[in-house]
Amino acid sequence: MTCLWLMPFYPTPDLDDGYDITDHYGVDPRYGSLGDVVDFLRAAREHGLRVIADLVVNHTSERHPWFREARASRESPYRDFYVWSGDPPEEKPGDVIFPGVEDSIWDYDEEAGEWFLHRFYGHQPDLNVASPRVREEIFKALGFWLELGLSGFRVDAVPYFIERLGVDGEAGGDPHELLRDLRGFLSRRRGDAVLLGEVNLPPDELGRYFGDEEGDELQLLFDFIANQALYLALVREEAEPLARALEGRPATPEANGWATFVRNHDELTLDKLSEGEREEVFQAFAPDEGMRIFGRGIRRRVPPMLGGDRRRLELVYSLLFSLPGMPVLLYGEEIGMGENLAAEGRMSVRTPMQWTAAPGGGFSEADPADFCVPLAEGDYAPEHVNVESQRHDPGSLLNWTGRIVRLRKECPEIGWGEVRVLDVGEPAVFAHRCEWRGRTFVAAHNLGGEACSVRLDGVNLLTGEREGPELELEPYGYRWLRPAN
Repeated sequence: MTCLWLMPFYPTPDLDDGYDITDHYGVDPRYGSLGDVVDFLRAAREHGLRVIADLVVNHTSERHPWFREARASRESPYRDFYVWSGDPPEEKPGDVIFPGVEDSIWDYDEEAGEWFLHRFYGHQPDLNVASPRVREEIFKALGFWLELGLSGFRVDAVPYFIERLGVDGEAGGDPHELLRDLRGFLSRRRGDAVLLGEVNLPPDELGRYFGDEEGDELQLLFDFIANQALYLALVREEAEPLARALEGRPATPEANGWATFVRNHDELTLDKLSEGEREEVFQAFAPDEGMRIFGRGIRRRVPPMLGGDRRRLELVYSLLFSLPGMPVLLYGEEIGMGENLAAEGRMSVRTPMQWTAAPGGGFSEADPADFCVPLAEGDYAPEHVNVESQRHDPGSLLNWTGRIVRLRKECPEIGWGEVRVLDVGEPAVFAHRCEWRGRTFVAAHNLGGEACSVRLDGVNLLTGEREGPELELEPYGYRWLRPAN
């Protein structure tokens, strides 16, 4: 891999795993100091790794000095850093992001004497990004971390970040101007830095976040549509949902692209599937209510969902690395880590990394009972799944992942090429072709549990017969091909 993405490490009350920030320029003392960050960034560079970090500027913690000043007086210069209302506006269905946890996006603050907006938790008041002073602070924070050596940012909750809900005069101006300004600032300070956006919207709305044809906003977007379609395809053992999702991707400017992923650090959201489709995935991969969250997602990791079936695990991650875009791995996926459903909410998939078979998984020498998040247990506990043992096993998932990462780096046409989904006449087989600068890459993945054979070049329009080389695929088998040019 070439880049590390760090979740928030800033000072925090830690009511939302660090996403409730009290200082955008600091390091939580539980993690270390600014000096430790600089040492880490230097070490990453020496190993050829870039580092990006979460940019969390949609909201702050209610304990942030800005909010404390803002709530203290209507005359405070920080009052307009947040969104206030004498009477909360009428809410629409879907406004509450965490149903079952929050019942409104407005909370009344006794000290301020007004209601404040929070699209996430009640202890995370939303920043008013329409305020020039707030934007100035955001740019200063970006500049600070770029100077220390970050290579970019994963921008948290982008649609909510740029919205102006409840702000006076919100109809004026283009909210996307903020993204263009962020991109411009980033490019001036460090030309090779990147903005990776968390944007989970329907396909016809995604192009705006690249900057449409100009490509002057976010360079990369997570592909939530393809991610959800992948799980539906796995359940049905049919390629059609994934093929439809990829063919429905909006065109991207030349310098922009997609970040593909199998699992992230939040719930596995299924919100873009129909109610019936979502229930299919629930029944297959989260049959118990405790495995689900917010009525729309799954709080499990992939290996337990697939019953630990190595064939299907390889199939899924072969798909990840062969799909057009930039592959993103959640820590622990390379060794097949599982979740711990005893942890609250989304923390079930944020269990400590399992480096060794030691009681604390090599993550810490502290008593595991004192860990902020419990380790995985049972068949996925550190004594069964860890980096140390897999490093010495040539057939381990860790070493398999290393090999496929190296193969992916040797095939730039996957990331840059023109992509075409191939009709091979077999419903269970997803096949696609990438072409770029005279290079061709072809992959075929059998999502079904029965062996099959396919021809990859398609149908002769004159005879109706399938042509091209015949390819045998075992159950859940896959092939990567680079035809001779």
